[in-house]
Amino acid sequence: MELNKNNYCVIMAGGIGSRFWPMSRTDKPKQFLDVMGVGESLLQMTYHRFEKICPKDNIYIVTNKMYKDLVTLQLDGIREDRILCEPARRNTAPCITYANFRIWRDNPEANIIVAPSDHLILKEDVFLDIIRKALAAAQNSDILITLGIKPSYPNTGYGYIQFDKVNGLECDNEFKKVKLFTEKPNREMAQMFIDSGDFLWNAGIFVWSLNSINNALNEFLPDVFNAFNQGRELIGTEKESEFINETYTSCQSISIDYGVMEKASNVYVMPSDFGWSDVGTWKALYEVRKKDEYGNGITGKNVMMYSSRNNVVTVDDNKLAVIQGLDDYIVVDTQNVLLICKKDEEQRVKQFLTDVEVQKGKEYL
Repeated sequence: MELNKNNYCVIMAGGIGSRFWPMSRTDKPKQFLDVMGVGESLLQMTYHRFEKICPKDNIYIVTNKMYKDLVTLQLDGIREDRILCEPARRNTAPCITYANFRIWRDNPEANIIVAPSDHLILKEDVFLDIIRKALAAAQNSDILITLGIKPSYPNTGYGYIQFDKVNGLECDNEFKKVKLFTEKPNREMAQMFIDSGDFLWNAGIFVWSLNSINNALNEFLPDVFNAFNQGRELIGTEKESEFINETYTSCQSISIDYGVMEKASNVYVMPSDFGWSDVGTWKALYEVRKKDEYGNGITGKNVMMYSSRNNVVTVDDNKLAVIQGLDDYIVVDTQNVLLICKKDEEQRVKQFLTDVEVQKGKEYL
């Protein structure tokens, strides 16, 4: 099947995945890891998924410049000019704006999917059908689309989107008008959201036309938009790198959610269920991993478990691990770090990282 030449995808791959330490490290973060034990990294899975809907040369990877070689290595055959290197981390709005200006040179009629590189999608066919519907809607209407996941439990680690149950997009009522974006709630509030029936998890996946998102950026984040616009003739030339380095130095660090989506009046959400997880924490990975008869989610060919239940265990294939008497723990063994932590206290991983850097040095980060 011939792919629509106006379909573009921007995959954001610059994060460091600190909550996934010690498997995710500064020099090789989560998106470059085979966290599911399937022979592909999360980035590779994401890239190959969008190859089914966008021409290969229409897929851009935005990443930190320190990961350019990793992207090149993992995405065999990707054109070098399809890897956009950020000199510094400035959150998602500058990342998306940079990609927009590069795409603008190629095709002002582009319709764009923006997606994180490190999310897991189990029902791929369902997901791609939803993306096709969203691309069609974005092409025909001046709207900004986000995908919302029907919540299955009161998760306190996700942002939520409230939608209008009645008012939908005129051409396709499956897309609902967004009423409110809200940050991560406490458990009581999350339960209230679920009980109301009009809240969704925020998946951080967007679909829009280039024209619609540029108009929104120009209106709501003019400083960011103009920072890139003033050098638009340099983007796609040999002077691009120098211009981007200068722009990022002074560019505001702000998310697209806070900078645009929470302010615009033409935002719609597609309530979805396609087996999504942001795999943002060890506990989230445990939820999607295949488990043994005792509820242990294990990666590693030589792991022996005794009287242990409901643990998430990651061990290199070349290492033997014998684990006895653990219940609800995270066990991660890497080349120079061993982490053993209660699953319900995984939020302490970030504190561990800070302490390790101060007391032991950056070689363990």
